[in-house]
Amino acid sequence: MRKRWVKASIAAAALVIVVVGLIPLFVNADTFRPTIENQLTTSLGRKVTLGHLSLSVFTGSLVAQDISIADDPSLSSSPFLQAKELHIGIVLGQLLLHHSAQITDLTIDSPSIHLIHAQNGSWNFSTMGSAAAQPASSQTVSVPALTVSELTIKDGSATVTSMPVAGNPIACSGINLTIHQFSFTASFPFELSANMPGDGSIKVNGTAGQISQKDTSQTPFQATLEIKHFDPVAVGVVQPSDGIAMLADFNAQVTSDGGNLQSTGKIVASKLQLARNGSPAPQPVNIDYSVSDNLSTRTGQVSDIAVHTGTVAVHVNGSYLATGPEVVLDLHLSAPDLPVDQLEQLLPAVGVNLPAGSRLSGGTLTANLAITGPTSALTIAGPIELDHSQLAGFDLGSRIEGLNPFGGTKNGTQIEKLSTTVSSSPQSTQFSNIYASVPMIGTASGAGSVSPGGVLDFQLSAKLSAASAVGGLASTGINAVGGLFGTQKTTMTDKGIPLTITGTTSNPSIKANVGALLKQTAGGLLGSPSGQQKSNPVKTVKGLFGR
Repeated sequence: MRKRWVKASIAAAALVIVVVGLIPLFVNADTFRPTIENQLTTSLGRKVTLGHLSLSVFTGSLVAQDISIADDPSLSSSPFLQAKELHIGIVLGQLLLHHSAQITDLTIDSPSIHLIHAQNGSWNFSTMGSAAAQPASSQTVSVPALTVSELTIKDGSATVTSMPVAGNPIACSGINLTIHQFSFTASFPFELSANMPGDGSIKVNGTAGQISQKDTSQTPFQATLEIKHFDPVAVGVVQPSDGIAMLADFNAQVTSDGGNLQSTGKIVASKLQLARNGSPAPQPVNIDYSVSDNLSTRTGQVSDIAVHTGTVAVHVNGSYLATGPEVVLDLHLSAPDLPVDQLEQLLPAVGVNLPAGSRLSGGTLTANLAITGPTSALTIAGPIELDHSQLAGFDLGSRIEGLNPFGGTKNGTQIEKLSTTVSSSPQSTQFSNIYASVPMIGTASGAGSVSPGGVLDFQLSAKLSAASAVGGLASTGINAVGGLFGTQKTTMTDKGIPLTITGTTSNPSIKANVGALLKQTAGGLLGSPSGQQKSNPVKTVKGLFGR
């Protein structure tokens, strides 16, 4: 008896399998294609085209080949989305008994998505599923009725471009999106992950909805954002010529009410570089930020960007405008009396390159800088001051050609004060109102510039201090030479020695033009009375000062 029941059970199961296997032979799933196309087209407000439709009884789904969703015709004639296969979950009983397709879930395999950001701030998906996508003849605004238990994208890819075209497209791959209990009329949870160029990855988890009927891109949402190994140059957010580079990890909270977007978070940036003439910071830099964005006016407020190094931070705040092809910044950087020892690793990142083998040690740095203009042509301007520091490893006294016989500053240069007003642009970095007080030598003032390639061009006037070691020897020698012309001893160094600084930031060349000072001071005494042979006392003492 037991064997009979076993055999009967096996036979019944086999019969069910056979019947289920035969169902697709009697059900022409392709007849439902126009109905499903119309339902999806009405819900999305975009023409949806499906290829051949077949029935998979075991998965309870219809399988459509070659799906295509049209783009916003004002932005592109190419499809917004294309995929080789779409799985449409259905209620199988409804299909078999009532010949109607009730959609329960949607799965899109390996789609290719094209995102376009228009100059007015809208996206090519802004009208998708919204009232704006409905026919002009419609007298009432209706919310799409499509509701599915799960909407999934598997292993997709996407490109992001702008209109008009600016720069290279941003590409993402390995996109996986899952939306649970999707509806146009209620909020829904979602999870998104994707890969970015440069071995980067992104994960977003949160809730969104209900879908905005005015502009889909203004749908409220709140999410946790995690980005690993973000490389802005590889992704295409910035160009290599912009001078901005990093490998960053982000952790942020992002919230939008549909009109305003708030984002707060932390960034750990390795190899940070913020200037064209800069070089990567040697150690990772921690950054906290808080930013808000008005989605309608396309303006933003930077409440604070705090760049941490050691126990101190450089703060940036201000605003930005994104109405054109480029973001235009109006920011202010504040660094009040910050310890140099903790800031030193940031100096290369912002383009402060010291002579080879040297470093700043001790003291404080103060900076108040305005950061303005489009991202591709930023101008950074404002006062900078360095107090009570030392340029270790750089012997300024021995590097000044023309004063070399009087010795150096013993393998380092003490800096009592160094102040200037900087104005940096893509063309060059200009320094005006330079004032330097170096106790072992004296003071210097003037102006100069540094090219994007680090080439120096400075003209300074140095006043040697008789009370200092190097300055005392040099000023004694110069005043002695001045005596050959009958000049007052205090006159020579009071006038200031012209200094020319050329070369590069890593290998500067500093020359003291003592001859010019002597000629300026001696005036007509350098000549000879009419009829007499001319003599040049400056030439006779040339060996005292030149190399």
